[in-house]
Amino acid sequence: MSESPTPAIGLWEFTSIPAGIECADAIIKGAPVTTTLTGTTHPGKYVVLVIGDTASVVVAGDIVRDVSRPSLVDSVFLPDVATAVARALVEPHAPMRAKEEAVGVVETATIAAGIDAADAAVKHADVTLSGLRLADGLGGKAYFIVDGTVGEVQAALEAAVDRCGSLISDTVVIPQLTPELREDLEVAAHFLDRLAAHGGRT
Repeated sequence: MSESPTPAIGLWEFTSIPAGIECADAIIKGAPVTTTLTGTTHPGKYVVLVIGDTASVVVAGDIVRDVSRPSLVDSVFLPDVATAVARALVEPHAPMRAKEEAVGVVETATIAAGIDAADAAVKHADVTLSGLRLADGLGGKAYFIVDGTVGEVQAALEAAVDRCGSLISDTVVIPQLTPELREDLEVAAHFLDRLAAHGGRT
């Protein structure tokens, strides 16, 4: 049996919650996408994510252009989203590979850019996407982590920067990430969660 084709995704971020809801409603009424996920994120943004075949997501994008107001702050359309990125959207805390030579961390200014940059990173280098964190608890930003050799991680980060440009807030390559920090990144991204997990012990 052949595998299902890689889905397309589209995501739009709005600073206006009413505008985001209006666009989501129009998409549901007018685009035959498979899945539409919507909701609020920090700091007071509304996000609409659609998944489906390429033609359907293109229709959704056309609808957004017809309906949206200036509150649309960023968007991404990936007609062949990397499987690792699609998986990370629904499994954001997949285990990190513990024995890789290096990790790379990329921070982006928006959710859409985080998804787009992660897609570029894993498509252009032999790395594993170890985590994709979006919006909540991040002030509306995003970041992702890739694992691999130093050279491949560096290539992945360069591909992310090439695709997303000024929406990349910062990047770093860390050789031999310590086990303690690796555990922190895998278990919880929020500092207060880590404190709670350790019962406030120092």
